[in-house]
Amino acid sequence: MKTLLIADDDPDLRLLLQTTLEDPAYRILVASDGESALHLVRLERPDVVILDRMMPKLDGLQVAQAVLADQATRPIPLILLTALEQPAAGDGAPEVFAYLVKPFSPLQLLETVRQALGQTSAA
Repeated sequence: MKTLLIADDDPDLRLLLQTTLEDPAYRILVASDGESALHLVRLERPDVVILDRMMPKLDGLQVAQAVLADQATRPIPLILLTALEQPAAGDGAPEVFAYLVKPFSPLQLLETVRQALGQTSAA
């Protein structure tokens, strides 16, 4: 079973993400802020982390930078959700697996998670 971590401060979006990713093959963890997300990453070592860019305490970019700076968590694929345009690498943005710009389709999210897990599309 693969573990996914969803970190978003919007309860409605957290629920939408959980519902979209609900699958017997996945164990889903949730966090409502960046500090909790980083704690769960270090404690649980999820297979994929889905981060909202704008969250309280630590934003998604700060969490991504902390995850990537730690050798133990660096290999975890990070998917960053943003209402803004995808930041450019020259802007100090971390190198994450994928950026999804809101609004994104549930199918796009599923496919991105499958790719991050190294799975092929069922389609």
